[in-house]
Amino acid sequence: MTIAIYLAHLNPVTKAHVEIINELKNGNEVRVLPVIFKIDGNEINSKSFPFSYELRKKMLKSVFGDSISIVSNYTFYSPFLKYMPPLLSPYSWKIKRQILDGIKTDYFTYTGDKAEAFVLRLYGLSPKIGQRKETSASLVKQKMFESAMGKDTGWEQYVEPEIVKIIHENWDVVKKFASMPDLTYRILGMKFPRTGFW
Repeated sequence: MTIAIYLAHLNPVTKAHVEIINELKNGNEVRVLPVIFKIDGNEINSKSFPFSYELRKKMLKSVFGDSISIVSNYTFYSPFLKYMPPLLSPYSWKIKRQILDGIKTDYFTYTGDKAEAFVLRLYGLSPKIGQRKETSASLVKQKMFESAMGKDTGWEQYVEPEIVKIIHENWDVVKKFASMPDLTYRILGMKFPRTGFW
């Protein structure tokens, strides 16, 4: 069976993500790799990346159970600058090896972004471009932050009920980052935290 690899931020997991994964499950074995950034062995969380890997894994499991694999191999280690420039840096090839760890059969990587697909193709990761969903996780995240600051945004409508429950149980995370600045670099369609970049 072909393995569908889904590399994503999933911060938070939205109905759009659930829709994509359900589409990928049609005839494929699905492996989801939420992106992780680490400095000195600890995960970096910020306004762009508020929820930890373990929380995002919990969100995915609440909807999909054991019908998909959730793997922590899509991990970048500080300083993130060492992964630049893509293709020329040996560390950028190390990420490819991490992504494909244990995969010996047919596979493809899913993306809804043409720029990202170009980079994935350069790495030989066999991208398939899906139709970009209408609602982005960034929009949902912004609505959550506004809600944490007292505004009625209705962010819950974009998230599965099981995941809404998990987010409410961890609302302190949303409140912590709601008023913070978004310290992020965007390079070739990929977001990196400024903390630990250099």
